[in-house]
Amino acid sequence: MSRFLRAWAHLEEGLVAFLLALMTLVTFSYVMVNNLYTVFYDAADALPFAETPLLAIGDFIIDLAQRMTWSVALTKACFAWLIFLGIAYIVRIGANIGVDLLIRLLPVTLRRGVGIVTCLICIAYTALFMVASATWVQALMRAGIGAEDLDRYGVLQWHITVVVPVGFLLVLVRLIEVLIRMLRGKQITMELTNESTEALKLQDEASLEGKSS
Repeated sequence: MSRFLRAWAHLEEGLVAFLLALMTLVTFSYVMVNNLYTVFYDAADALPFAETPLLAIGDFIIDLAQRMTWSVALTKACFAWLIFLGIAYIVRIGANIGVDLLIRLLPVTLRRGVGIVTCLICIAYTALFMVASATWVQALMRAGIGAEDLDRYGVLQWHITVVVPVGFLLVLVRLIEVLIRMLRGKQITMELTNESTEALKLQDEASLEGKSS
């Protein structure tokens, strides 16, 4: 079981990294193509003896740019997948932002009780959205509506939106893991990233670097 969890954790991190890399690559390519044809047009004006081939290359690139409308849609789809897969990853590493100033003032026993109740509320909320989003995806599957600018490649809307119930399912699994750890006494509350604590930590690190330099 532990091997499976480790393998899934690596797969989760790999998917997040892959989506980030794909978004960056597609966006970079689209921007490059949209700005590259002007170079050949300007070169054709400056070099009359090579005007014909340079204009031909410029026309090819601008035609390619006009046909790359799919890149924007693909980037949006990758971003959606990144969000809903990333939520589970954030819950796993405890990087979700929280304000727990009042909870830290409570005794340990009461703090753990509040953490359990909070986790149960999050589980109920996540389960509700998972069921609702699954119903939504089923409706899209029956409708068979094509995705904007990606339908020419056979991509339907439900191919993209299926990540919503899948993402909530992964979050639900992670929250159940957190709840089990709290019930076993291995964790007191939901692990959160406190913005004020992180800001003070960064400020201290910056001041130490300034003194050392």
